Amino acid sequence: MLRQYELVDRVLDYDPQADEALLNRAYVFSMQAHGSQKRASGDPYFSHPIEVAGILTDLHLDDETIATAILHDTIEDTVATPEEIERLFGANVARLVDGVTKLSRIEAQSENERAAENLRKFLMAMSDDIRVLLVKLADRLHNMRTLHHIAKPEKRRRIARETMDIYAPLAERIGMYEFMKEMQTLAFAQIEPEAYESIVRRLEQLKDGGGGDRIAKIASGLKLILSRAGLDAEVTGREKHPYSIWRKMSERHISFEQLSDIMAFRVIVPTVEDCYRTLGIIHGRWPLVPGRFKDYISTPRRNGYQSLHTSVIHADNARIEIQIRTPEMHAEAEFGVAAHWAYKEKVKAGNQTSWIRDLVEILDNAESPEELLEHTRMAMYQDRIFAFTPRGELIQLPKGGTPIDFAYAVHTDLGDQAVGAKINGRVVPLRTVIENGDQVQILRSKAQTPQRGWLNFAITGKALAAIRRHLRHKEREEGIKLGRKLYDDIVQRLPAPIGVDALPQALKRLKLPDEPALMLAIARHVLTDNAVMEALMPGSGGEEGPHALAPQSHAISIKGLTPGVAYDLAECCHPVPGDRIVGLRRPDAGIEVHAIDCSVLAELAERTESETDWVDVSWGDKTEGAVARISVELKNEPGSLGIVATVIGAHKANIIGLRLDNRDTGFHTNIIDVQVHDLHHLMRLIAALRAADAVNVVERV
Repeated sequence: MLRQYELVDRVLDYDPQADEALLNRAYVFSMQAHGSQKRASGDPYFSHPIEVAGILTDLHLDDETIATAILHDTIEDTVATPEEIERLFGANVARLVDGVTKLSRIEAQSENERAAENLRKFLMAMSDDIRVLLVKLADRLHNMRTLHHIAKPEKRRRIARETMDIYAPLAERIGMYEFMKEMQTLAFAQIEPEAYESIVRRLEQLKDGGGGDRIAKIASGLKLILSRAGLDAEVTGREKHPYSIWRKMSERHISFEQLSDIMAFRVIVPTVEDCYRTLGIIHGRWPLVPGRFKDYISTPRRNGYQSLHTSVIHADNARIEIQIRTPEMHAEAEFGVAAHWAYKEKVKAGNQTSWIRDLVEILDNAESPEELLEHTRMAMYQDRIFAFTPRGELIQLPKGGTPIDFAYAVHTDLGDQAVGAKINGRVVPLRTVIENGDQVQILRSKAQTPQRGWLNFAITGKALAAIRRHLRHKEREEGIKLGRKLYDDIVQRLPAPIGVDALPQALKRLKLPDEPALMLAIARHVLTDNAVMEALMPGSGGEEGPHALAPQSHAISIKGLTPGVAYDLAECCHPVPGDRIVGLRRPDAGIEVHAIDCSVLAELAERTESETDWVDVSWGDKTEGAVARISVELKNEPGSLGIVATVIGAHKANIIGLRLDNRDTGFHTNIIDVQVHDLHHLMRLIAALRAADAVNVVERV
């Protein structure tokens, strides 16, 4: 463990202006606060924050960040309070310590609700100051280095999986590749111990068989060739780390012996011009491996990483990977955002990790924890391609991205108003996949709004979250409009006109917050007509209380089943009395009643090894009705949905459920679940709807 003076001297060596008193106070406070606490290794707990601080001194981080590292566990694990930290160490350190504390319980395997809330806190803290993430990554790295002291294997594997799924990708996203590689290697040893041991053993055999000398010889030869060309180059070589090798073996389905680029070399030259000269010399000397050249200098990765990557066929047909960069690029490649402190450029997230800003915007658009986790993991893990705006601005997208993703990446308003796109000057549909290097121009209209169909081809979390948010808002408006129409009809059926206080009183009885909530409950049939009547005018709703739920079906009887056997009307085809039906018995389940022409039955009939039994059934004499599903395509004009509701009501059918399925400029399609008496009743209703001027197409689903 670093002693107090050793830690302070480390910081003063690279930053003579650092606040020495701040570091000394933090060291003493943390040591006293943690007291006699022990780690799993038996070492004093205080050794952990000091080692974390030591890791960050290697990155030449500022005194506030080092103090934060020393104090980062005091609020969570001791009696220290945020107010005490602020009083003793200042507002900035207190804010950073609080941010790291909030990140201390991010568990990849936890319940969605808790994982989403932790992720929300994580992203908000990162967006405020990227140093919070740097401290947390150093904290996790030291925990991984001491993971072997934890006795329970399942706990070690859980922590390793969490590191592999969350922390290593985050380190990669901000360009801290050394952190990423070490965390991946340590986690890999716990998650796949047999594979890890096998690869390490083979790497040792490679060294024993002259592989180590071979790497040194290739590096020396490469340096000599560049020196003869007048280039002052630093050349180093290494084997790739075990997890990288295992991942390539898994992805390519090949053995260790079949890997051709286990050896990698790094060439560091003074200037960008020297990088390209070096590349020319190497390609002039050895054949290039097709498809393995990447120019990340002219087109940097989204985390700011710059380098030239190439693979060549060296002597004895050995494929080697070579990375060429300047010293500044190398510092960025090793330590990412943290490298900026070495050059006295104090940065925050917005300076180069724009993906964090996108994730923070997703926080505002995601409706559920599942949606938030889905979108943020998309933004963190997907591989990227590069496209350009007409003005030459570089936009990074996941592979498979479309103009919709491009538009939302530029600006949310542009995405909302997109009506088409030009790729390399040619007009294309919005679902077209953008290729690397394409120039994309978005065609927009203020009259356009996001369409449900976009969800079928948008792939970025930012685009999906914005589209879903807009659709939820529009569906709410449509639901309120329909509910208002149905509410007016309910009021007309009351025995007498109601006063101005009736509606507020009804909301209290129904425990609803406001009038729009009531209209939505009516439209979605959460409340029956009788329940609303009873709430508005007690005694007018029959025997039902104000909280009665809408019935899902009337009395149903099925012939051909043993009395007491459970059955359900299938949701896939919604059979109604009059349809020819058949029963389907699945293992460990009840009977499903399907229409005879249901597509699910057709799929089952084609299977040669079906585990289902067919049951001959028919409608019973006591059957009074069922729920049918219809698709209604309406003209996109005011009042069209109200006309549909009126027609359905006039035919004594009951709306059970309604959702907007698709919407474009001219028409919108609604999926409506209606209660009908039988097939004849349903056919008359469909015929009446088709006769309405506002309706374009009606089909039974």
